[in-house]
Order: sequence, then C-alpha cells, then structure tokens
Amino acid sequence: MKLISSPAKAWEEISMEEDRRKVYMAFVYPMIGLCGLSVFIGSLLTNGWGGPQSFQIAMTNCCAVAVALFGGYFLAAYAINEMGTRMFGMRSDIPLAQQFAGYALVVPFLLQIVTGLLPDFRIIAWLLQFYIVYVVWEGVPVLMGVEEKLRLRYTLFSSALLILCPTVIQIVFNKLTAILN
Repeated sequence: MKLISSPAKAWEEISMEEDRRKVYMAFVYPMIGLCGLSVFIGSLLTNGWGGPQSFQIAMTNCCAVAVALFGGYFLAAYAINEMGTRMFGMRSDIPLAQQFAGYALVVPFLLQIVTGLLPDFRIIAWLLQFYIVYVVWEGVPVLMGVEEKLRLRYTLFSSALLILCPTVIQIVFNKLTAILN
C-alpha cells in the first residue's frame, strides 16, 4: 500500500532489501493469486452460480488473468533489463529488473482485483492504470540508478512495457482460448 500512497518512501525501503528475489514470494505471486481469485469470484457473480458453463467461464477468465500477469511480469522484467542495457548503457541485472517490475506492477495488480470483483469499473481502471507512470518515476532513480537526464525516457518506456506486456498476453490468451474452443 505504501507504493500507492507514497512511492518515494516505499522505493527507498525496497532499495534496502538485500535479497532481490524476495519480491516473488512476498509480493508478486500472492498478488497474482488474489487477482485470479477476484476474477473467478467476479465471474461467478456476473454469470451466476448455476451449471458447469458458468464455472468453466470463471475458470477460463481466472486462468487468463493469472497467465497474463505471470507472463507479463517476467516479459516486462526481461524487456526492461534489455532496454536498460541497449538503450541506456546500464549493466544487465535481471534480479534487479524483476524486483523493479514486480513492485511497479502494484497498480495493475490492485486494479485487476477491483475490476475482477466489480467489472463495471473497467473504464475508471483503464484511466487509473496510468498512475503506474508516477510509481515508476519515483522508483527509477532510487532502485534502477538512472541518471536524471534519462529519467523521463526510461520511465515512459518502462511504464509502457509494464502496462502492455500483461495486456498483450491476456489478449493473445483469450484469442487462443476462443479459437481452441
């Protein structure tokens, strides 16, 4: 919650973590689980509880979100690391990029939980997802060590990757599911 309310302080605390891989078990995996659960419950509430069809739809939606967030997290972390080395002359550090991406995805995680339970808020969530730019803006110099003159470009590219990677994976997953059904 500190990343949402005061990102600068949160990034300072995160930068002091010694184990960069702690982000998986302590944050990313539980958040993906909560997102999947909220989508599952929201889908059952929307489609009703009767019949195997509603359960199948709920499971498919739950899986789509889980796959999108899981794959999107790792894809975004890899892409941010590659972007840093190729475009910004940074050294390759996958665990650091994964830590950065994991915590920066707090905004999409929370929005997915809310829209999973309350699907009518999708338009508001679509607008609020751009709050990730501010969260990333605060984290870039602290955690990633990006110079001030490169901060805006790095922030915009990282934010775009963090927003687009899970979204593209979810779209592809949903298309494949529709085709294979």
